[in-house]
Amino acid sequence: MAKSALVWDLPLRIFHWLFACTVIASWYTSDQDRDLIEQHMQLGYFALGLIMFRVIWGFVGTKHARFVSFIPKPKQLLAYLKSLKQSRASASVGHNPLGSLMVVLMIILISLQAISGLFINDDVFSAGPYNAVVSKEVEQIMAFLHHHLFDYMIIAIAIHLFAIYYYVRIKKESLIVPMITGKKSSMHIDDSDVIKHSKIWLAAVIIFTVTVFIYWLVVLNVPITEEYY
Repeated sequence: MAKSALVWDLPLRIFHWLFACTVIASWYTSDQDRDLIEQHMQLGYFALGLIMFRVIWGFVGTKHARFVSFIPKPKQLLAYLKSLKQSRASASVGHNPLGSLMVVLMIILISLQAISGLFINDDVFSAGPYNAVVSKEVEQIMAFLHHHLFDYMIIAIAIHLFAIYYYVRIKKESLIVPMITGKKSSMHIDDSDVIKHSKIWLAAVIIFTVTVFIYWLVVLNVPITEEYY
């Protein structure tokens, strides 16, 4: 009989959906014709805070949120790919090896996207808070990253959506419902796989710390530049 158990903690689930909404909102506000560049910059700061939280949570969060529990070794990844090819891949309680790589990829892409935005200047509407302290060459590199990485993010998101569709249609397993409820149903869930609580208080401390840091980064620590007329 299938066993329903809590495997995704509440902070991770909130992060997941806020992350998805932030990516969509960032895409929508990136069009300068909509005159929402200020909101786009604020979303970039928010995205940076989300990524910082996720990285910290990857070390101190609950079992299936920790990097050490789901980032696969090369042998594990090859074995999983082989099992997929032979249609005998076993169900994963947390992230499967391919899903794990997608998590890491999205963290890297969004991190580079948000950080590069701190240094760019579009010469029309806005400039990142640290644009004035970098050379023109560095600014050009950052602008290139900021304007081209999103294409790779779209590809990664498309692959993620295809994986969700594949699991629903082929494996008859929903990936969306567990990320809402936190619970998975499987005959293969052991007691050691079940998380007892979501570490809410620890998450709250991390969120507060990250919020203070982001405020310091984009408000208090921004270099003051002199303007000459």
